[in-house]
Amino acid sequence: MNNAAGYPILSLITYIPIAGALVLLFVNKKSEGFIKWFTNIVAFADMVVSFFLLPKFNTGTADMQFIERVPWIDKIGAQYFFGIDGISLLLVLLTTVLGFLSILSSWTAITERVKEYYIFMLVLQTGMLGVFVSLDFFLFYVFWEVMLVPMYFLIGVWGGPRKLYAAIKFFLYTLFGSVLMLIGILTVYFHYYAKTGVYTFDVLKLTEFLIQNPLAHTLGIWIFLAFWVAFAIKVPMFPFHTWLPDAHVEAPTAGSVILAGVLLKMGTYGFVRFSLPMFPGPTKEMLPWVIGLSLIAIVYGALVAMMQKDWKKLVAYSSVSHLGFCTLGIFALNPVGIEGGMLQMINHGISTGALFLIVGIIYERRHTRDLSEFGGLSKVMPVYAAVFAIMTMSSIGLPGLNGFIGEFFILVGAFEVKWWWALIATSGIVLGAAYMLWAYQRIMFGKIENEKNKNLTDLNLREFATFVPLIIFAFWIGLYPKPFIRIIEKPIEKIVEQVQPGYFARQQKPIEPRESGPAPAHSAAEPAASHEGVEPAAHAGAGNE
Repeated sequence: MNNAAGYPILSLITYIPIAGALVLLFVNKKSEGFIKWFTNIVAFADMVVSFFLLPKFNTGTADMQFIERVPWIDKIGAQYFFGIDGISLLLVLLTTVLGFLSILSSWTAITERVKEYYIFMLVLQTGMLGVFVSLDFFLFYVFWEVMLVPMYFLIGVWGGPRKLYAAIKFFLYTLFGSVLMLIGILTVYFHYYAKTGVYTFDVLKLTEFLIQNPLAHTLGIWIFLAFWVAFAIKVPMFPFHTWLPDAHVEAPTAGSVILAGVLLKMGTYGFVRFSLPMFPGPTKEMLPWVIGLSLIAIVYGALVAMMQKDWKKLVAYSSVSHLGFCTLGIFALNPVGIEGGMLQMINHGISTGALFLIVGIIYERRHTRDLSEFGGLSKVMPVYAAVFAIMTMSSIGLPGLNGFIGEFFILVGAFEVKWWWALIATSGIVLGAAYMLWAYQRIMFGKIENEKNKNLTDLNLREFATFVPLIIFAFWIGLYPKPFIRIIEKPIEKIVEQVQPGYFARQQKPIEPRESGPAPAHSAAEPAASHEGVEPAAHAGAGNE
């Protein structure tokens, strides 16, 4: 464990946004031009500083890096403890990039209470970053809860006609999950104290301890469920997804981008960081239920998206389907599946974040999201149509773009365990292509029958600039994903070994040549048996090593 940067870079990245928010408190609210410029500069600076993590990051280890550890509340064993591995690194970078682009996209969209809006955006940025870098449970929970407040106000103040309903629903759903997670954290905390006589919220210590000293069977299942429900609501998994379409539809464009691009990733991050390594036994015991809900989410989200007339709600339900893929890959419990789930988390942030920006741009011009209001827009907005086409293909997983790599890894990981998992998931890909291509054809092609669409202006320079980084990443991950895979490879291998001890030793076991003559009676049964549990056949994981 080390801090390769030599200075507290994680604290710097985390607190630059909230420092900017504190400065804005003393700025006259009438100075809207200065407020916008200042907030964009702060978000851009935070993004640039986050990129300095890359040169110093060691991809050859699963250990936490850039460690910052300071005693905080000694009486309860809480520490100021920051650190990241490859999984956290990608999510930190995704947060700073999408945070900057969201703020940039708000330039003309927000005209009321401008000062308060940008303050909440910066506070939200700090809350999200804190979740991904905290290695103390107490500190993690503080950031997890802090993030709720600005998002509640962003939806409730700057949202659509049903903004209060959507904001309260979002807050109550997430708070319910947070309370369950707090119960789980305290149970683990006191379990550690009962065995060692030491109070600590250190995530690394508690994880190692629970691997060696698991909770009693029934208690372990209940505590796994407490964490799982909290993260499942945040993802959101079926059937906890009902808050998401309302929140997306009513939120301002930047709120939807952050919600889809980063906030939902906190749930999948929680599964990988806490649920899998801390509760390996309950994870495997509850696996059929989790996989079943993931497969339902994939198909259900796609089918409901096909029925939508509201453009933004269509994209919102597509998130339910795409994140079902993420949880399917994560709970395949093999390296290629979890790598696919992690990549798809990043891919979803890129493609769906871009789609919400696309919807927001047309909403600013027409103040409607009704798909029946559009048609033939490519004739008056050719650049917009090109960007929309690229991100549509990214969303449906066209080879050469980022969505394909994540989905392919997930399907391989799922197929290694049970072939029919992959078969059902594939139907979600087909349905996804159907509703996205239908929406694109409906909006962009044909005649312009609505007079209000004939004088629409194409993307301006600022609007186009918000898409450039997302397009670059979409092609980069799609054509050359190796750097991203290398970053997450070692931490994921460690998690797999924690959940399935001896996994890699079994993969490396040489296959003995079969003797001539009739096969032994048990030989035909062994390969079939390997598909009954979560462990793949020995030959299946070889290509991932």
